[in-house]
Amino acid sequence: MVRALLRRHRVQARKGLGQNFLVDANVLAKILAAAELTPDSRVLEVGAGIGTLTRELARHAGRVLVVELDRSLRPVLQETLAGLEHVHVVYGDVLKLDLPALLTEHGCPPCSVVANIPYQITSPLLGLLLENKRFFQRLVLMVQKEVAQRLVARPGSSEYGAMSVFVQYHAEAQLVTTVSRHSFLPPPNVDSAVVRLDPRPEPPQPVSDEKQLFAVVHAAFAARRKTLLNTLSGGLARPKEAVAAALQRAGIDPQRRGETLSVAEFITLAEALGSPAPEQAIGEQEAP
Repeated sequence: MVRALLRRHRVQARKGLGQNFLVDANVLAKILAAAELTPDSRVLEVGAGIGTLTRELARHAGRVLVVELDRSLRPVLQETLAGLEHVHVVYGDVLKLDLPALLTEHGCPPCSVVANIPYQITSPLLGLLLENKRFFQRLVLMVQKEVAQRLVARPGSSEYGAMSVFVQYHAEAQLVTTVSRHSFLPPPNVDSAVVRLDPRPEPPQPVSDEKQLFAVVHAAFAARRKTLLNTLSGGLARPKEAVAAALQRAGIDPQRRGETLSVAEFITLAEALGSPAPEQAIGEQEAP
């Protein structure tokens, strides 16, 4: 059916856009179960592809807003979404759109994000969505399996890193299911997974300066084999004595490594370090 649809419209999956169309009904069912949609739900989908997931979202939600980059898919979506008046498709780059304005126009919040996201924009898209988390009550996302493992990783594991801290600072993360590459047409070169992120209304504990917090996180993971004392001193351009004093105030052993710290410990450490002097540039907050 999918191959026939693509042939009829003379459309080929574009590798450069990360187009792999989900064709496994069992995976669709798990995504929908995790999303917990109701007839009152409003949903944002990033990357509709040929509309397979979109149609299922439309069956369960009251309104579906789709952002699709590939305008060549317009005739396909016009066919697969025909008659679904509560589905609105916007063609454009989600990373360049005024997302808050678009969401407000379509009645968000509250809103859920349910999407098989293009894997090449995973990091910036996660940053965009979580920085606008006030609009969202839930995010259910298909991502590369290795990325999913990092999002839900716990301190001390090999997968735990700056991305783990960033996501878990903003949301409660859980793995919904893993997905074989053979669930897609054409099959990608990697397996995938579905994760659910429930945005936190407040951080795990009070934070006075988020920019400082994520500067500390990035510095701590810049050299995984180094102790916190060494990697923070170099990464933040601080004297070792000042870093050692801050670690002592935070109750953290200076010989520990960054990958062993929980999100709460990173917050405690950032607060102990305090705001840097104006001449000590630490960079902007980034989604890893």
